[in-house]
Amino acid sequence: MPVTKHLLSAGFAALALLAAVIIVAGFLSGSDRADAAKTVHYYIAADEVAWDYAPLGYNNITGQPFGPEENVFVENARDRIGKVYIKALYREYTDATFSTLKPRPPAWEHLGALGPVIRAEVGDIIVVHFRNNTRFPVSMHPHGVFYEKDAEGAPYNDGTSGFDKGDDAVPPAGEWTYTWPVPERAGPGPNDPSSILWMYHSHVDEPGDTNAGLIGPMIISARRTTRANGTPRDVDREFVTMFTVFDENRSPYLDLNIETYAQVPTSVDPDDEGFIESNLMHSINGFVFGNLPGLDMSVGERVRWYELGMGTEVDLHTPHWHGQTLLLNGNRTDIVELLPASMKTLDMVPDNPGTWLFHCHVNDHIDAGMLALFTVTP
Repeated sequence: MPVTKHLLSAGFAALALLAAVIIVAGFLSGSDRADAAKTVHYYIAADEVAWDYAPLGYNNITGQPFGPEENVFVENARDRIGKVYIKALYREYTDATFSTLKPRPPAWEHLGALGPVIRAEVGDIIVVHFRNNTRFPVSMHPHGVFYEKDAEGAPYNDGTSGFDKGDDAVPPAGEWTYTWPVPERAGPGPNDPSSILWMYHSHVDEPGDTNAGLIGPMIISARRTTRANGTPRDVDREFVTMFTVFDENRSPYLDLNIETYAQVPTSVDPDDEGFIESNLMHSINGFVFGNLPGLDMSVGERVRWYELGMGTEVDLHTPHWHGQTLLLNGNRTDIVELLPASMKTLDMVPDNPGTWLFHCHVNDHIDAGMLALFTVTP
């Protein structure tokens, strides 16, 4: 009898081991790739930041001071907030103490108001150590990758309770650890390049949270296609640009922004159409009227553009690159269509040196400042 029990125990142990291998293989889509899997850690906080939509202080598209049309959006006045707003932004830290901001390298200077880039290959596991430094409950909800109910970052009537609800709305000064495995279906598809764009954002009050600024990019690459630093080996330079009309009227910081920045806060009528219009910031990565920095490249480089759209029914965007063309799923273009929550990846090999216009082609958005410049050096 003891021998029989021992054999049965050994058999169950072997079955358990086999089951574990099968589960891991399912995530990695091939057990021969298990040795390539790694866990990547990020320390990200939601911070309150005074954000300047036009830090240059002038219209860099025209090279001139702001005129009356631009001042509708950027002028500070007795009953206007102007171009600086308190926002909530995702920012990366060096470790779990959340005491030291991780410097943003020059290659990602253009991210602006976007959160840090989260990178992984198919088969990896992303672990985000998150802290909420804002005054509202917020979260991190990912697109594309795998997550269980304790890592979804979205509160709704999903039948869960207890620990599975802790991720839904992290309270002020609270922390949570989000774990997101990266299965095959999170990586590039048959017509995609070697890496593709997903995003993450807060989903407690999704319209309010995203208009406050809680959005960031996630880049997922195919297996064994990246360098040691996580960048795709077949790409020389990457850019992530988000086209959205940040509606500061919908931000949970509206009252605070009125009190902080309007010259005479008591003169503000939040229901006034002119005031509402002044708070619609037609931005690329949180910049207006050509104030977006860092879109620099050279002739012949392999440049990958990750395009993101967000917003409301007015957020139909058509980014257009002057002077160059790109490939989108093998199709040649110099313009791409973005709806809210669109995520598209395009490849460019610039061949035409100069400083070029990069803008949304919707007329109202051009007038309101959804324009940038990019430079191609010889």
